[in-house]
Amino acid sequence: MRKLRIGIIDLVTKAPTRALYARLMNANMASIMPQVVAVWCEEEGHEVTFVCYTGFEDLAAMLPENPDLVFIGAFSQAAQLSYAMSNFFRSRGAVTVLGGPHARCYPQDAQKYFDYVLGFTDKGVIRDLLQDCSPQRPYGIHLAAERQPADLPGVRERWKFIEPTLQKAPTIKIVPMLGSLGCPYTCSFCIDSVVPYQPLDFEVMKEDLRFLLQKFRRPRVAWHDPNFGIRFDDYMGAIEEAAPPGSIDFIAESSLSLLAEPHLKRLKRNGFKAILPGIESWYDLGNKSKTGKMTGMDKVRQVADHVNLILRYIPYIQTNFVLGLDVDEGPEPFELTKRFLDLAPGAFPGYSLLSAFGQAAPLNLEYQRANRVIPFPFHFLNNNHAMNVKPKNYAWPDFYDRVIDLTRYTFSLRAIYRRYRAIEETIPKWMNVVRAISSEGFGRIEYFTNLRRLLDTDRQLRSYFEQETTELPQFYIDRMRKELGAMWQWLPEGALHHDPNAYLNSQKAAAATPVSLITAENLPAEARAGGNGVLKTPAPARPAVRE
Repeated sequence: MRKLRIGIIDLVTKAPTRALYARLMNANMASIMPQVVAVWCEEEGHEVTFVCYTGFEDLAAMLPENPDLVFIGAFSQAAQLSYAMSNFFRSRGAVTVLGGPHARCYPQDAQKYFDYVLGFTDKGVIRDLLQDCSPQRPYGIHLAAERQPADLPGVRERWKFIEPTLQKAPTIKIVPMLGSLGCPYTCSFCIDSVVPYQPLDFEVMKEDLRFLLQKFRRPRVAWHDPNFGIRFDDYMGAIEEAAPPGSIDFIAESSLSLLAEPHLKRLKRNGFKAILPGIESWYDLGNKSKTGKMTGMDKVRQVADHVNLILRYIPYIQTNFVLGLDVDEGPEPFELTKRFLDLAPGAFPGYSLLSAFGQAAPLNLEYQRANRVIPFPFHFLNNNHAMNVKPKNYAWPDFYDRVIDLTRYTFSLRAIYRRYRAIEETIPKWMNVVRAISSEGFGRIEYFTNLRRLLDTDRQLRSYFEQETTELPQFYIDRMRKELGAMWQWLPEGALHHDPNAYLNSQKAAAATPVSLITAENLPAEARAGGNGVLKTPAPARPAVRE
C-alpha cells in the first residue's frame, strides 16, 4: 500500500466567520473522532495534515497542495460547507470522506457529494478504506462498523493534533476527553438513545489526566460523554487516583438523576466547574430529571430546588430544554419555563427547537410517516435557526410568538442581572453575560423576530413552512450565500435540497428487498470489506436523482 497524503478537517463551525466569540471559543469545540482518525491513519503509515476549522483558516493553504484523501467531520449545520469543500478538493483530484453526526444522520444525501460516508467508525473501517480508497462517482459508498469502537486513542496519543488546535484559543483552552459512548436513557429525539452504553478504559483516562497535569498548570477538560458519570464511583475513583483534588477544572453533560448531594460534594472536591443537565420537558422524561411522574408546576419547583442545590457546589449550570415537543400545548410549557427561571435565576437555559436529524433516532420515522418533516437546508439545522418538524399543537405564528416571548424574558436586562448576581465566581458570571448579549441571546431574539415578521409578510416563506410548496424561500438562499462567502461558488448543484423522508424511504426499500440466507460464500464481493465486521453499502447501479 502506497503512502497517502491525507488531510483531515474538523468543522466546528458552518461558515467562515470573524466574530469575537468565535475567535475566543470555537477551538474549544473541537471533536474527538477527527483526531482519532488522524492517529489511526498515521499508524497505518500515511502522511497526515490535520486542521480544526474554526472559521478563520484558509484550508487550501493549510492542507497539502494535492492531497490523495480528505476526511471531513461535520455536524449537519456544516453540511453545505462540507459539500462545498468536498467539491473543491475533488476538483484537485482528491478522494473525499465524510464522518461525524451528519454522515450518521443523512448518509443517503451525503453519498451524492462524497466518495465515502462513514457511520460507526472503528480502526477496521479506516484500515479497509485506506487499502482501497478509489474514487466513487457519481454516488459514494457508505461504510460502517457493526457498533461503536471498544477503545479509542487517548489524549497522549492525540496530543499532536490537540495542541495546535488549542493554540487557536487565545485565553480559555479546553481539552476534549471521552470516558464512555452511548447512553442508557431512551430520549426519543436523541442520536445516542439507541446506542448501547459503553465505558471506555479507565486506565487510559488516568494516564491522560496525569499527562495533562504535565502540560498545564491547571488543565481544563470537557467530557464529551453523552451522559457523564453513569458509573459515578468508577469515574470519580479514576480522577481521584490520577489528579490531586481540584487540580483540574472539569465540564460535563450529565443528568439531574445522577446529581444527588453526595455526588455533588464529590464533584466539587474534584474540580467540576460546569455541568449541563437535560431537563427537556415539564411533561415528560422524568427519569432524566429524577422527578418520576411529576409534571407541570410540581416538576418546576422540584427541578428549581435541585438546580439551586447544584449551584451551591458547582458554579456554572446550563439547563437544556426542547421547545415544541408533541406533549407541549398552549402557553403553559413556556410560562412554566419562565417560572423556573424566576425560581433558579443562576441557571443559564439552553433552548433547542424540536428537530429531526434524518435517521438519528427512531422517532424520526414517525414524523416522516406523518409528513411533518420540512426540508430546511442543513445549514439552518442547529436547533435554533430552523425547526424542521411541524409542531403538533401550534400554528407556526403562535409557536414563534411564544418562543420570542420566552427568549426575551430569558435575556431581558433584569434576567441577565439576576443571573449575574446569583453566581459568585467571576468567569462563570461573565460567561453568562457574554452569551446573553451575543448571538445566543440578543442574536436569537433578532433572528426569531425577523422570521416571525416574514411569516406574515412573505407568502413564499409561509407556504414553505406550511408544506404547500417545496420551493426554497429566497430568505434562506440569500443567508447561505452571505454566510458561506467564497465557498458558495463550490456548492454542488442540488446541494441546497435534500429528501426529508430519506430515512423512511430507505426503510421501505429495505423491507421490499427479498430476504435470502447470506453466508460468507455468497456475500457479494463489493459488500465485503476485509473481514473486520465492516458493512459496505455499494453504490446503486444508477446515480441517485438529484433534487
